[in-house]
Amino acid sequence: MAVTESVPAVPPAARTQSRPTDRPTDQGGEYEGILRRQSQRESAARTYARSLPIVPVRARGLTIEGADGRRYLDCLSGAGTLALGHNHPVVLEAIRKVLDSGAPLHVLDLATPVKDAFTSELFATLPGALADDARIQFCGPAGTDAVEAALKLVRTATGRSGLLAFTGAYHGMTAGALDASGGAPDVRVTRLPYPQQYRCPFGAGGERGAELAARWTESLLDDPKSGVTTPAGMIVEAVQGEGGVLPAPDDWMRRMRRITADRSIPLVVDEVQTGVGRTGAFWAVEHSGVVPDVMVLSKAIGGSLPLAVIVYRPELDAWEPGAHAGTFRGNQLAMAAGTATLAYVRENKLAERAGTLGARILGRLQGLASAHPCVGDVRGRGLMIGVELVDPDAAGPDDSVPPPAPTLALAVQQECLARGLIVELGGRHSAVVRLLPPLTLTDEQATAVLDRFADALAAAERAHTPHPPASRRATAPRNASGPSH
Repeated sequence: MAVTESVPAVPPAARTQSRPTDRPTDQGGEYEGILRRQSQRESAARTYARSLPIVPVRARGLTIEGADGRRYLDCLSGAGTLALGHNHPVVLEAIRKVLDSGAPLHVLDLATPVKDAFTSELFATLPGALADDARIQFCGPAGTDAVEAALKLVRTATGRSGLLAFTGAYHGMTAGALDASGGAPDVRVTRLPYPQQYRCPFGAGGERGAELAARWTESLLDDPKSGVTTPAGMIVEAVQGEGGVLPAPDDWMRRMRRITADRSIPLVVDEVQTGVGRTGAFWAVEHSGVVPDVMVLSKAIGGSLPLAVIVYRPELDAWEPGAHAGTFRGNQLAMAAGTATLAYVRENKLAERAGTLGARILGRLQGLASAHPCVGDVRGRGLMIGVELVDPDAAGPDDSVPPPAPTLALAVQQECLARGLIVELGGRHSAVVRLLPPLTLTDEQATAVLDRFADALAAAERAHTPHPPASRRATAPRNASGPSH
């Protein structure tokens, strides 16, 4: 007999709390029927639908309108895909232009004017030392396929099989990408420590923690008894997103570049979520000045439609024809939407805007940390922001920081939804509330987002946190200093 589950309950406050943006609910509760049918028909693998029981029917910019008539401020942005928010006019115009032109929509890997325009615009944004003579591989439409292509490429080019990856990494859900991610069940990739300020694996943090992480990497590669042979490549995120919004220190990134270059190890940087202005630079590697051998790109480069590529140095181009192919690697609509998005971000300096506004948001969130003991750390870069929630009362005498509080984080997410704000959870224990608003976020919208988040945090803290004596709260260890670079 088929197993079914109940429809996720819409938070009560979502039905009762009035907002200026609210509209009357739909007649007959049809949206609840849609949610019910989804729970009966769709795979148990679905994720966002569980924590966000809404039925989007219209969207523009930061705002989503549900079938129940409620409006939400979307700080998930398609997991970072929507650099310009929902249905931006330049994106819609680019898509309509292709549709009206009569151009073929499916072309495999044939050359087209749409593809040529996309490649030219993309190369105009890349680090010059890479773009001057780069090669591009159009992959299947998901970022994980581009990761697979990158790993296959460096293995083909070097003739080696091993890989270096980092604790906390996330590179996708296909087999090869999962092998290189932090949650892999079978270790077939050498794991290296990723530097962290708040939960440093060496208990040091800051520059000292990053230095120890770099030394460990060098030791593994140079020690003939380490059990690690020279690998085919190293793959790294300049900001770990799913790992908890952890920006890599710029000096450490430069150190990884030197370590790999000195040992002829190709450096692969995964910019699937950090690219197209998200972190305050067009590409996150630009903060450190690092020029990788391979860049993995997806999400925002398709302007809200599926598109994934790798860009790499020509000396690595050891592919045989068809060595990595995919039926849908020629998505013309995505290329047109991507060209428009890349150009709009570049021409309107939205990366710089993300850096400025992101710093302002971090400052406001750090102010919340001083008033709420459950906020352990506030960190991020540009408009890629994380708030780690902790249980200060559960810290033991040997704990340098309190343990994570995933139950509280989930409660904050639900309280945010009840107030018309969509946020995501991440981190090792799903205790980090993540904010990924579109780069078009206005100052007024940022204030509305922060006001709703602060209200939700206070409500969740009241409902889920015991009230210890004030003296105990005052001494709870936490770090709200934000990024250290």
